[in-house]
Amino acid sequence: MIYKVVVNDEEQYSIWPADKENAMGWRDEGTSGTKEECLAHIQEVWTDMRPRSLRERMDS
Repeated sequence: MIYKVVVNDEEQYSIWPADKENAMGWRDEGTSGTKEECLAHIQEVWTDMRPRSLRERMDS
């Protein structure tokens, strides 16, 4: 099965079957492949697990 990496407005990542419509509130990130490839990509790019809104509050 081929998956795609999806991201929401809070910049949280997940994977989704490539042949399925995204769940509401999630958009394609641009990466697709096997489950392992997608999870490896997420591990590389999602280095701060805090939601975007929390990061912004803490930075101000």
